[in-house]
Amino acid sequence: MKDPEDFDAFYKDARERLLLQAYALTGDLPAARSSVRDGFVLAWHHWRKVSRTPSAEAWVRPHVWQHAHRRHTARVWHREKGLDPEVQATLEALGHLSTTQRRVLLLAHLASTSMPELAREVGMTDEAAARELQHATAQFSLHRQAPSTQTSLLLRRLATVTDEVRWPRASIVRRAGTARRRTHTLVGAVAAVAAVGISGTLLTEPAGLRPTLDRAAVSTPSAPPSPTAPSEGALAPAPDAEPLPESAMVPASAIAEQVPGQGWKVVDTTDNTAGDGLLMPCRASRYADPQVVDALVREFSVATAPDNGPKAEAKRVAWQATEVSRSRKAAKAGFRTVEGWYAGCTEGRTQLLSTRTVQGVGDEAAQMVLRDWADPVHTYVLGVARTGRYVTTTLTSVLGNGVENAPGNAELLGSAVDALCELAPGGSCTGKVRLTPRDAEPVGDAPRLLVETDLPPVSTVDRPWVATRATQVRGANPAATRCDQTSFTGKVGGRAVREAATRTYLVPGAKLPVEFGLSETIGTLPARQAGTFVDAVRRKMASCEDRELGSEVVSTLSRSNGDTELHAWRVSIEVSDDTVVRYDMAVGRVGGRLMQVSFVPTPQVQMADGAFAALAERALERLRSAP
Repeated sequence: MKDPEDFDAFYKDARERLLLQAYALTGDLPAARSSVRDGFVLAWHHWRKVSRTPSAEAWVRPHVWQHAHRRHTARVWHREKGLDPEVQATLEALGHLSTTQRRVLLLAHLASTSMPELAREVGMTDEAAARELQHATAQFSLHRQAPSTQTSLLLRRLATVTDEVRWPRASIVRRAGTARRRTHTLVGAVAAVAAVGISGTLLTEPAGLRPTLDRAAVSTPSAPPSPTAPSEGALAPAPDAEPLPESAMVPASAIAEQVPGQGWKVVDTTDNTAGDGLLMPCRASRYADPQVVDALVREFSVATAPDNGPKAEAKRVAWQATEVSRSRKAAKAGFRTVEGWYAGCTEGRTQLLSTRTVQGVGDEAAQMVLRDWADPVHTYVLGVARTGRYVTTTLTSVLGNGVENAPGNAELLGSAVDALCELAPGGSCTGKVRLTPRDAEPVGDAPRLLVETDLPPVSTVDRPWVATRATQVRGANPAATRCDQTSFTGKVGGRAVREAATRTYLVPGAKLPVEFGLSETIGTLPARQAGTFVDAVRRKMASCEDRELGSEVVSTLSRSNGDTELHAWRVSIEVSDDTVVRYDMAVGRVGGRLMQVSFVPTPQVQMADGAFAALAERALERLRSAP
């Protein structure tokens, strides 16, 4: 196929099949018709490449389906009024299936693809795709109340609706495709001219600047709007954006290569416009970028053992979420938003265990390990990366408290980036992947203070921590002990403590003893006076046993590195013949930033060994990373 006549013949031959498929996928005839038209416009734009593929229809179909799905899912499953009852029943049966089930069913019965082709298009192994097709066929038969042998016939009868559609002439479609091609060529030419002009400026710049191969975006004029606007409420494509194809999402095989578990499979792939959009743990909103151009979310799961029952929770699940933004600036903001969701996760009893920079993946990337201590315990490994205007997130979950293959999860994130970086909105791809520990991302309205996600669980308590609002220190310091009685008001070495704030952490509804509590106080001094402040606390703790009868003070942590210090103690004070109050207390500084944190346990409600020391380290991280 090399000329308009061949394209016109292809258009007339394939349009009704593609319309039937898109209509069966969505139940929305206007969205289906628009998506088919847009698919052929895109095909003529890329006709030189499309005409050389083994099947032009197979090239167009994913774009048509993606456009149709994106347009209709902003509304409830849509059906035309006055439909034949048989057609209505078929659409309702299809509406009971997941998106992935519908796609598998339609590929098998309306697109006549082979099983390997079907599996590749939905991102599954052949075996997983075959199982999904069996399940989809059974579910359709159940809801349609018809034998599975009639599935193809019932689906093809939807053509009684689609056959009534009137089509634009092929020449009109080609003109739209040609205009699209010219627009893209113009944008590319302007960008090239701008780049040449800028490079010439750099070469002659007297200040000594040198030419660079940096891929920083050059401002380009916007393309004219698409002739077909998306349905109200649907994701709106940017003028120069290609659809985000499902082939750009990682397949189940990529999960299986890096994450333990047998029988990984794709559960579903959606554009996340249905429901509340909170398909993954810790997400605070549907999209990280409120003005997102396109988005996909894919869920994976391992097979559950047959003897566990049909409703048994899979031991391991995974997700990938990908968004494309209108600009790199917006994508950078989206990347920070995702980091903030997980660094300050308030879902359940989730604790942030560690944060790492992922080097060699995209333009920027990070990994976090979290654990939700609610029964049953889940451990998550999150990866988030940006490449150009794409932000992609991978999240793996395992039952229990084991962290599974953090380096493998970083490689998985690299695979996700490699599937995106060579697309038009993409940026840097994946090189040598390395994990480097880093401080937790600042979050909240008081980023120097600990947040709920930092706090470890305590024994015998199954409720989440809640932080009070940060308040200015005006009197007594709630983080002080009887040994140190540290004050964050007044002066040290003639300089007043500034920016003093305090916060208490509670477990509402847990019916804990009145003495139980966790508090933190922070402040700022010049670096030299801050060092004097910490030294004064250390002297008071060293002399506490001499000053306080019945007290015992044990140093549990002490380190200094330049202007960074952290010291912790375990204190026991006998307040009566049968009552002993115990404290864990830490004081530290980063330059002139100060913190003190204390925890008062009870015999039945305590932190695990080493947990308070780790909490003190996190408090120091918060000081260091806050703006």
